[in-house]
Amino acid sequence: MRSVSRVIFFLSCLLVQEYLHAQGDVLRSGYENGTNLNVLYKTERMGKIYGTPRGFGALYRYTKHVTAKRRSYYEVDIQTLKHPKETKVEGSAISRKRYVYGKVNSVFVLRGGLGLQDVLFAKADAKAVEIRYSFSLGPLVAIAKPYYLQLYSSSVGAGKLIKFDSADFNSSSSVGRANFGSGLNELKFYPGATARFNLSFEYAPYTNILRAIETGICLDFYPRALPIMARNPAENLIVTFNVGFVFGRKWF
Repeated sequence: MRSVSRVIFFLSCLLVQEYLHAQGDVLRSGYENGTNLNVLYKTERMGKIYGTPRGFGALYRYTKHVTAKRRSYYEVDIQTLKHPKETKVEGSAISRKRYVYGKVNSVFVLRGGLGLQDVLFAKADAKAVEIRYSFSLGPLVAIAKPYYLQLYSSSVGAGKLIKFDSADFNSSSSVGRANFGSGLNELKFYPGATARFNLSFEYAPYTNILRAIETGICLDFYPRALPIMARNPAENLIVTFNVGFVFGRKWF
């Protein structure tokens, strides 16, 4: 799961780097340096880095004006997904590291969506805040990788790999979690559908760049229940709240 987290972090860094580079270009070449509130930009491209109580993720969104205040958009994102009852403990063996007790799968989610965004309150001046709301629907797929642990034995040391729900599991001889590569050949895919509602507060000082704080709720439905923790029911419906930072730019 750490490797997935690194991938999301790397993608987030690329989004931020692109935003900073684009912001410089926009301020140098934008219409009146982005100070005219009456200019209607046709398209917007943005990234979003967000966190939820059950993980964090990175999102890309492309929007296009339908009317002066309404936009249509598509978006794609990737997010890690934890169980709310996850607790890390330390292995009891001599050579030990931390692991999540009871975890059976490491999960990350890929989503796509089509949506509409409307302006609730437009900016009165460059220093004001514009409030928007949006909603989207689309497909998703959760990718579950078995969560392996290492066991310690006096003959081979830390070597044997097992799952928590295996009959061989013994917390007193557990070293800790195995490396991320363990279980990659056993990936399982859980397709489903997602629906989102967001409320964003756009505060960029220029009209041709985007800066916003966005909060929202996400409903993910899986026809085949998604298992994450042992001794807990697999989930068909997962509801999460999120908050994130949105950045990007606008084009004519």
